[in-house]
Amino acid sequence: LRIMAGKVKWVTDIEKSVLINNFEKRGWIQVAENEDWNFYWMSVQTIRNVFSVETGYRLSDDQIVNHFPNHYELTRKDLMVKNIKRYRKELEKEGSPLAEKDENGKYIYLDFVPVTFMLPADYNLFVEEFRKNPSSTWIMKPCGKAQGKGIFLINKLSQIKKWSRDSKTSSFVSQSSKEAYVISLYINNPLLIGGKKFDLRLYVLVSTYRPLRCYMYKLGFCRFCTVKYTPSTSELDNMFVHLTNVAIQKHGDDYNHIHGGKWTVSNLRLYLESTRGKEVTNKLFDEIHWIIVQSLKAVAPVMNNDKHCFECYGYDIIIDDKLKPWLIEVNASPSLTSSTANDRILKYNLINDTLNIAVPNGEIPDCKWNKSPPKEVLGNYEVLYDEEMAQSDGTDRDLRGRPGQSTGAKGSRARDSGKPVLTTWK
Repeated sequence: LRIMAGKVKWVTDIEKSVLINNFEKRGWIQVAENEDWNFYWMSVQTIRNVFSVETGYRLSDDQIVNHFPNHYELTRKDLMVKNIKRYRKELEKEGSPLAEKDENGKYIYLDFVPVTFMLPADYNLFVEEFRKNPSSTWIMKPCGKAQGKGIFLINKLSQIKKWSRDSKTSSFVSQSSKEAYVISLYINNPLLIGGKKFDLRLYVLVSTYRPLRCYMYKLGFCRFCTVKYTPSTSELDNMFVHLTNVAIQKHGDDYNHIHGGKWTVSNLRLYLESTRGKEVTNKLFDEIHWIIVQSLKAVAPVMNNDKHCFECYGYDIIIDDKLKPWLIEVNASPSLTSSTANDRILKYNLINDTLNIAVPNGEIPDCKWNKSPPKEVLGNYEVLYDEEMAQSDGTDRDLRGRPGQSTGAKGSRARDSGKPVLTTWK
């Protein structure tokens, strides 16, 4: 199976070598010498071209690609928020208990994305919200960029007047001539470890959206800032305080090239269990899993569920000082670049385990297979949600319990059994 090296923009030779090594383990390189292309590891731009109406290209049954055609419904910052908002409204219309609100009109269970507006389209709505709490800090991000590019923080309306056509009307120039941004309420009370802000990078593999089947990778990591956090407005421009992206932090004077400012998720668990307790820690991670499943459910109806596709997403989660997790964004092409030795091992295993699920047993791909691999090939992945299994077992309790509550095998409450039980949404 040959990589479309001519059409793929490799970020580093390391990424290329990791993929090649994985292919060699499966004996695919021999097939590659015969120029029989079956497996494509493509960039998002290449995927766009393959599924473009203009090209008219059709994949055959033995061709598998690593993105869904319209993955951007989840991975573009503005579309992710739009789809989650639509999902909430649909659940409200259905009278779902999931869409329940508190006395202040906030969602009780679905409040996992910071208040967000699109600019320039929602500028007036943003101003209205800003004036309710003029001391708040907001973070602006370009919708289509990654690695922390173009991000800045504001705490005054005057700081975004440059987008305005004129200050009297506070109306923006046309969408086409100005890059679209999202502006979100900044989480200014992040959980700190050693005085520093961090976020979580978690990997989630989706093999099919209808029915939804997704897998959680156990070996995620925390990314730490190199400079201690302060909510002081004098440090709003210091990205080493506020942005955890390695692409930014590696340029700081305090960046450590040995550990790369990273902790494994298991280390974070140990830290939280020792400082906050096991029960609280388990509840936090259950809520993180809940957020991921709900975000995938939000985009499932609009996702083009092409049978040739699978996707490994990079989820970015921030935890605040009340141990509430927030979904910040989802990446379509999480970095495979190794910044440390541990990083290389993790990403090698990530690619290996992803391929084992996408193409089980190292066989020639077949897009018609049922996409339900045996447990022994999952490696470091574990099933996060299987819609078919949940429905057939009667355990899909999305609409009956809040995150963190437990149910027995058939959804009944498990009391004092001492046995591990399923979370409500599995």
